[in-house]
Amino acid sequence: MENLTVLGSTGSIGQSTLDVVRRNRDLFCVYALGAGSNAERMISDCIEFNPAYAVLQQESAAEKVRTELKNHPEIRTEVLSGSDALNSIASAGECDSVMAAIVGSAGLVSALAAVKSGKKLYLANKESLIMTGHLFIDAARKSNSQILPVDSEHNAIFQSLPESEQHRIGFCDLEKAGISHVLLTGSGGPFRECPLEQLESVTPAQALAHPTWSMGPKITVDSSTMMNKGFEFIEAKWLFNLANSQIKVLVHPQSVVHSMVQYVDGSVIAELGNPDMRTPIARVMAYPNRITSGVEPMDFVKLSGLTFMEPDYNRYPCLKLAIDSCWSGQAATTALNAANEVAVYAFLNGRIAYLDIYRVCADTVARFDSDSIADVDSVLDLHSRAEVFASQLVSRILR
Repeated sequence: MENLTVLGSTGSIGQSTLDVVRRNRDLFCVYALGAGSNAERMISDCIEFNPAYAVLQQESAAEKVRTELKNHPEIRTEVLSGSDALNSIASAGECDSVMAAIVGSAGLVSALAAVKSGKKLYLANKESLIMTGHLFIDAARKSNSQILPVDSEHNAIFQSLPESEQHRIGFCDLEKAGISHVLLTGSGGPFRECPLEQLESVTPAQALAHPTWSMGPKITVDSSTMMNKGFEFIEAKWLFNLANSQIKVLVHPQSVVHSMVQYVDGSVIAELGNPDMRTPIARVMAYPNRITSGVEPMDFVKLSGLTFMEPDYNRYPCLKLAIDSCWSGQAATTALNAANEVAVYAFLNGRIAYLDIYRVCADTVARFDSDSIADVDSVLDLHSRAEVFASQLVSRILR
């Protein structure tokens, strides 16, 4: 029985994780749940899974959960609040594994706390690697923490690797394993065929209408700009120890082939499946075994044609910016993440236009890409300064 902490439990990945637990109660026990401010969902999950701890970022939400759980004396959950409490449930001795699914930079410190304490980490928070890269990987190696990738694309790559490399996440030697390329696929989002001149007038509602995946608003906008694929490019670089020549991005509208690994003998191994995050979640949670996820098997008879194409950087300048930032260095990717968080939320709130997301990000990266990063504190400091700078750019756009 594995004691599991779920960080970001009220979000999409967190809820999918709990559904996998629900279907495999003989294998997993929910030790702790961590979330932001969704008290209603946390109350429901505490009643169902009765964790030892529930942590919310906001004390007002935590108090609401405490008050409601008093009506359920059979539930022994201790309700806490704040970042220190999140770090505690991520590193607690009673915890065996951690699902790191808090969205954005807010999920970095708790994911790092899990790694430093040697936990098995199911990594769904890509910002951990975008912002800290080698610091995160080095911490995992030092503590002997096992990192298993949850993002569908990285999980597909993971599944397509030789078993020897699956046990070397962060330190893979793909050339020695006979691998020539990792092929990272992305749907291209809702504007794959939109005339370029119409992108300036894209609305938040249009950007949130993803053609294949059901996700939260921020990541859905990132998918429409393909910034999300750029972030996944950066994440893949660190997870699989990739050189520039070993990774390619392909637009694959059907979202059936989640990514591929190309070998030197001409073979290509791909992972296919219906677009449901419970599949990669169940894979990492059960690794090296397989368990029921609740996802329907793919019906190949009903499957339409599969198409692949190179990304158009005129349509997806955010993707090109992320790729360039990846090879520029840790300061560039940290600044990019900060600027994108600011710009996307400004767009969702109607403060800037769709194409301004790229403009804010590009200007912010140019401002900070030469900064030096020595430790996590300097990462967080740079991220904070980049957020301020990006917010100032947004204010100028509004004038």
